[in-house]
Amino acid sequence: MAAPEAAGGEGRLILLLSLGAFGSAMSMRVADAQLPALASHFDLGLAAVAQVITFFSVGYGLAQLGYGPWGDRVGKWRVIALAVLASAVSAAACALAPGFVTLVIARVLAGITCAGMIPLSMAWIGDAVSYDRRQPVLARFLTGQILGMGAGQWLGGVAADFGQWRLPFAALAVWFVVAGVLLWRARGAGQARSPGRSGSAHPVAELGAVLRQPWARVVLTVVFTEGVLLFGAHAFFPTHLHQTHGLSLSAAGAIVTTYASGGLIFAAASRQLVGRLGETGLARAGAVLTAAGLLLLALSPVWWTALPACVGAGLGFYMLHNTLQTNATQMAPQARGAAVALFASAFFLGQTVGVALMAVAVERAGTAVVIAACAPLLLALGLRFAAMRRDHARVS
Repeated sequence: MAAPEAAGGEGRLILLLSLGAFGSAMSMRVADAQLPALASHFDLGLAAVAQVITFFSVGYGLAQLGYGPWGDRVGKWRVIALAVLASAVSAAACALAPGFVTLVIARVLAGITCAGMIPLSMAWIGDAVSYDRRQPVLARFLTGQILGMGAGQWLGGVAADFGQWRLPFAALAVWFVVAGVLLWRARGAGQARSPGRSGSAHPVAELGAVLRQPWARVVLTVVFTEGVLLFGAHAFFPTHLHQTHGLSLSAAGAIVTTYASGGLIFAAASRQLVGRLGETGLARAGAVLTAAGLLLLALSPVWWTALPACVGAGLGFYMLHNTLQTNATQMAPQARGAAVALFASAFFLGQTVGVALMAVAVERAGTAVVIAACAPLLLALGLRFAAMRRDHARVS
């Protein structure tokens, strides 16, 4: 085991957290490009097989209410490491599921176990990194999440084309074992920077204290709506390219991974963007880019415009969402784990609602109409949040 000093470097610890975030994000998005193949394999409609996404999000969102207070009590790093190791088991259960019902149950378990990684990692960064440095550090940490989203959509599409939908889940199980062991070995340094607090309030009291903050309620409402509109539509990006332009699922999944490229651009340029635009400017520009990307993807008559559309939408999303995340880490510093857990819960419950609504709408109106309809709503949401963030900064 590495000495505490060697293991305690901030950069190394952020890298280890990113490994867990990669697996969690890959698990979130691995089923997106597989929906048409799963529908064919199990002889079900798109709305039915979309349950592998919605039920993952339900498990993920609800589990936050326990993970946040637990991390505040016993230490966030320890809980993250245990969640990563548990996710190896849930991913293996998905790979071995004998039927659709058991696959959905396994996906619920995967959502519950994956829920202990990204939000608690953000809360750990909130404890360990001062606010003036936090947004660029969060962006660097999110590189793992961004790459995981892209890898999940690409590998899911490739596996679907070759009739091997179980393979990505098996790969995830192996990844979680490796990442979990590395995180567990570094727990001494991780716990030292964010130890548990034995005197923490009751979990329900912690959650209530967060919800009593007016600005917290604003952030939670915005991120819930963002989850409904953006990721409700995002789940059907590969299906749109497959059905509208006749691309294979692997090609559609590969194109949609360029969404992650937009996130990587933001991560690389976050320090300059934050310095130049500030939080208000980032939210405003992010809303414009996201809406433009969705409209281009939905309405273009040629497939290749999906590449800049996904890059632009990805860059815009991370500009807006990273601003929301940074605010979430400061909603209630005395109960940061609970605050960020509520944030993640709102986001993923929003995704659950969004995917369920969009699945029904797609079957009735088609992917192009649904994706295009979300664009102006996201633009209005982002611009409104930017204005409220500006006003909040003036009075705080």
